[in-house]
Amino acid sequence: MNALIEAHNLGKWYGEVIGLSDLSVNFAPGITGLLGPNGAGKSTFMRIIVGELKPSRGELKVLDMTPFANRKLYPYLGFAPQQDALYESMTGYGFVRHLLRLGGFTRSDASARAKRAMEQVGLQDAMNRPCKGYSKGMRQRTRLAQAIAHDPELLVLDEPLTGLDPVARRQIMELFRSLAEAGKSLIVSSHVLHEVQSLTDSIVLLHRGRLLAQGTVGDIRSLLSSHPREVALSARKARELAVALVARPHVQRVELVDDENLVVRTRQLDALYEELPGMVQNLQPGLRSMKSSDANLESVFDFLVQ
Repeated sequence: MNALIEAHNLGKWYGEVIGLSDLSVNFAPGITGLLGPNGAGKSTFMRIIVGELKPSRGELKVLDMTPFANRKLYPYLGFAPQQDALYESMTGYGFVRHLLRLGGFTRSDASARAKRAMEQVGLQDAMNRPCKGYSKGMRQRTRLAQAIAHDPELLVLDEPLTGLDPVARRQIMELFRSLAEAGKSLIVSSHVLHEVQSLTDSIVLLHRGRLLAQGTVGDIRSLLSSHPREVALSARKARELAVALVARPHVQRVELVDDENLVVRTRQLDALYEELPGMVQNLQPGLRSMKSSDANLESVFDFLVQ
């Protein structure tokens, strides 16, 4: 099996509302970030992957099986939806154990797995408290616990970091990495791009139900070759540096922000980086810092959407 998930001309619509439109994409094993703004079709696609929704058109294979209404596939999948649907009167531990029992596990096995899952998400001290008293972050971690408790091969996680404080966020990201190292595959959706970028270099971008781009961060950034790139520089003699830069043929514009800061726009970023050290050596402008404003995935996404 070369691809974990294979989608061909996948479409899903709700009356006149289009959730997905002719989506063709493959997912390889490992961690893949499913990215896009709210309304891009991420949740719809994930619900189709785990068999909750039937596509309106096209084909989808998950672990070489068709997911909709396929009981044979369900033990291999773990799904943490974005929607909050805990049983309020149950404890977090009881909720996870109950779902495991519904999945066919024995009482003792379900108890052991539920306890371990709650510990993995950092809720060992609160697992015997009713869910109705949980904070938003604790509820999110409980949903993650039920997704991993049965040890699935593929985890489908819809905005799993939403509502987590910085400490819990770091713990959960470490959990994701450890699961991947143990041979599990994860699809992690988000509209906060830097979160996914810190987890994986493999990304899929959706926009308005369509595939916008797929590949590594480097692959996606290579698509920007036709777009101008910007570099912010801070220097003691920013004006002198600006005069030298604006004379370069690949530089489109130099904006002097103030006496010590400027922004350079170029279509040949490599040429700028190659020439800048020599210019700094000759001019001695007192260069303090240099930062590419589009060096992260957030800017790549903005450029591609535009």
